[in-house]
Amino acid sequence: MPHTPEPDEDDLDAIAPPQPVFHVEQALLGALLLDPHRLDDVSGITADSFSTAAHAALYAAISTLPRPDPAEHAKTTKWLDHVLTTGREQARGLTAPYLHTLIQVCPWPRHAPAYARMVEAEHARRRLLTAAKRLVHTVHDVSLPLPVQTVLAEADALAVVVDDIAARFPPRSGVLPRTAAPPPGLARDHTEAVEEEQLLLATATARPDDIDSVRWLIPDDLTLPLHAGLWQCLTTLARRDEPVDPVTVLWEAQQRGLLDDGTEPGEVLRMLAEPAGSVRHWAERALRRSLLTTAEHTGRHVEAYAVDPANTPFQLVVGARRALADIAAVRTRWQQATQATPPQQRRPAPTTRAGPPTTTAAHVARSPRAAR
Repeated sequence: MPHTPEPDEDDLDAIAPPQPVFHVEQALLGALLLDPHRLDDVSGITADSFSTAAHAALYAAISTLPRPDPAEHAKTTKWLDHVLTTGREQARGLTAPYLHTLIQVCPWPRHAPAYARMVEAEHARRRLLTAAKRLVHTVHDVSLPLPVQTVLAEADALAVVVDDIAARFPPRSGVLPRTAAPPPGLARDHTEAVEEEQLLLATATARPDDIDSVRWLIPDDLTLPLHAGLWQCLTTLARRDEPVDPVTVLWEAQQRGLLDDGTEPGEVLRMLAEPAGSVRHWAERALRRSLLTTAEHTGRHVEAYAVDPANTPFQLVVGARRALADIAAVRTRWQQATQATPPQQRRPAPTTRAGPPTTTAAHVARSPRAAR
């Protein structure tokens, strides 16, 4: 019914709704206010499922107060007054005119179960978005004493949310999110990553027998395409038991087209001539960075899916699970790298293989990160 707002009245129905779900929530609450017994047909939602504090407070009041006698409810506003009083305990801005507005905007009270399903779907989207943002935030939290373990715990929490949504909205095969995945960005410590990868490549060139002990490191773990290609060169030469030194690696790089982008041969030789520390140390650092980067990419992918209102819960589940599979793959390799393993028997080096450069000790002394 028409009314004139009072000066101190919070005109909640005049607030521009941020999303269509606002109207859906209004229709559902209107249906329940008009016919409280339709609450028996509503499932899958709680007060937390609503997008505003006012709507959450109203649903909590409706679902907790004893239901009125239908005949009495049709004649008086006694039950509505109780709902308003109870709801105001959580949302002081609620008004009697707003409750009447909710009743008026409900097109069909018998459609309450459908409205509830829509509210549930939107709540699932918000839960997924929150979990994805927490994962990204954790990756960038430099105060964490155990960043990898904490990030993996957040990834598990995201997976739990996905599984819960899948139980409520079983995914349909082949239905992928239409949202384009965001492009990968540079690592926060990009400069440090480049330096450490150069030390990894140089140290592996000087100590090729140690490459076999870090088989869990793959080229995709490295940040630069050139570094990834050079690591593939090193692992290939070591697997073939061929001589490994800066020159042989450079030749293998040329055969693979790694110099086609204009990279100077002398630059590669200089990079590979300054080893420091151990292969395993730098390999673990690279894998750790790869795991955190993968977790961030996964979080941003899921976040992009969740903010697109065109994606259904089915699509969100499929897309999120595919993104989480990337973390699972690198987690397995991280566990292989960090679990205690007996020292491997080093195979004898060919007589033609060059020995480690004599500058290693000096480089370790002047590189503070090599001691970490």
